[in-house]
Amino acid sequence: MTGRRALPALFSDDVLRRFLDAAAAEYVFITPDAPRPCFGVLLGTVADDALLVSDIAFGRNARTTDPSARAEFATTIVPRFGSAYENAVRAWWFAPEDLLRVSRAADERGLDILGSIHLHPDWHRLGPACERDRPLSDRPTPMDEYVFRSAGWPLNVVCYLERQHGGFYYSLAAWDGDCAPLSLRVHASAAAVSV
Repeated sequence: MTGRRALPALFSDDVLRRFLDAAAAEYVFITPDAPRPCFGVLLGTVADDALLVSDIAFGRNARTTDPSARAEFATTIVPRFGSAYENAVRAWWFAPEDLLRVSRAADERGLDILGSIHLHPDWHRLGPACERDRPLSDRPTPMDEYVFRSAGWPLNVVCYLERQHGGFYYSLAAWDGDCAPLSLRVHASAAAVSV
């Protein structure tokens, strides 16, 4: 990634809506023992001046079923990022067979896997007491930075979602594979913009 010009991410409003719907569905089941992750793969094309995100794909979390995932968490993630990652529902490992299916389907449509989007809930309110002083946001955690660098995808989006005053509120931020911030813009439909 180093040396490349950072391209802004131009995001489909439909992709964002689909992710927010999935994230809100997981959010309602979050308990102090179950962070309930939500993760999607972003599909689109690379133009001369932007990363064009036009679709999203979801897959299964193989964190507890894939031996490679269990080994990575036991030998690398937990020692490096802390015992919080011993919780089997914390963090995401996209099932390899699902990633292969997504990649093949994207190829058939002339799309590339551009990166990922994942949920950061207001865990400092919902999680156990030991998490109260570690608020999440739309910024990557040290664990996220590790994943972004390991994946090498040009686009990684963090969606912070919280429930306040009877509704959901969110913020988004985009990062490249070196964890440098990227400009992110969401498409505004003609109905939403009046000139």
